[in-house]
Amino acid sequence: MQNIHNYTISKNSSLKEALIKLNGIPTFLALFVIDENDKLVGTLTDGDIRRGLINDISVDEPLDRFYNKDFHYLMINNFTQDDIKKAKEKDIKILPLVDKKFKIVKLINFRNIKTLLPIDAVLMAGGKGIRLRPLTEKIPKPLLQVGTKPIIEYNIDRLSQFGIQNQYLSINYLANQIKAFCKNKNKAGDINFKFIRETKPLGTIGSVSLIEDFHNDYILVMNSDLLTNIDFADMYNSLVSRKADIIVASIPYYINLPYAILDTEDKKVKSFKEKPNYTYFANAGIYIFKKKILNLIPKNQHFNATDLMESVIQKKLNLIHYPIRTYWLDIGTPEDYEKAQKDISHVKFD
Repeated sequence: MQNIHNYTISKNSSLKEALIKLNGIPTFLALFVIDENDKLVGTLTDGDIRRGLINDISVDEPLDRFYNKDFHYLMINNFTQDDIKKAKEKDIKILPLVDKKFKIVKLINFRNIKTLLPIDAVLMAGGKGIRLRPLTEKIPKPLLQVGTKPIIEYNIDRLSQFGIQNQYLSINYLANQIKAFCKNKNKAGDINFKFIRETKPLGTIGSVSLIEDFHNDYILVMNSDLLTNIDFADMYNSLVSRKADIIVASIPYYINLPYAILDTEDKKVKSFKEKPNYTYFANAGIYIFKKKILNLIPKNQHFNATDLMESVIQKKLNLIHYPIRTYWLDIGTPEDYEKAQKDISHVKFD
């Protein structure tokens, strides 16, 4: 877990104290200057110090002469992806996340993550994986190894890359193994894991109704047995920019017919298409929706994601889809599992 104290310094400190502290965090190369009330008042980098010394500011001068008072930051629950984009365009690698009193809540290091999405995620990990037996007789499907990691770890890491720290896992079959894995995975405390245990089968999204402590205004739900390098930020931005209530990831499915297809009416040929190509979009098992959509999921009842989509359509809410143009594989059968093992070394997750 991040110890913010290691990266902050009092504005009343000396330049020598700042240099010693900077020397102790060589990969960060920045300190965040706070006042006596822990309020963030500026930033201090190697570059700030060099510029001060070049301008003949003495090392005996107070730190106030060196640090930058015009700095970038993110206000908790009050920032946009455009704010992050602008900071990254200026090659800012570290941004402080502050509360309303300007106290630092977290330091966002863009060397480690791509962005910070205002999303809570739910990984559906309670299935028995019957089609993959005997592999799943003693181990839950999400923990089956693909390459060097269990399937679910690719998804946990992918979510974390996009700054999604609140990760809920819906568990049932061999649940203790999944809980033990997450405990070992999270020794640094960087991910906020929480578990929802079904006492009865609740379908592909019904268990989400059991969660009452979502922190963000957007919820991402996905199957834990997917192997994908989907761009969660692009998917989220599509949802927001199109003012949708829910967005469903989709997989393009192409059909190439080898014959001329006749368009007929009462046995009369009106037209025909020579060897037409058709593109359909299949549900990819990944959804992002506004928190208000939770009201459409009945409490503690069997309810599938397709039922939720149908409810959204019936209520004339805005449901859109997001075609995945990168890698996606649903590991549901032995053939899928074998394909995942062959593909994994070629899938780019960075």
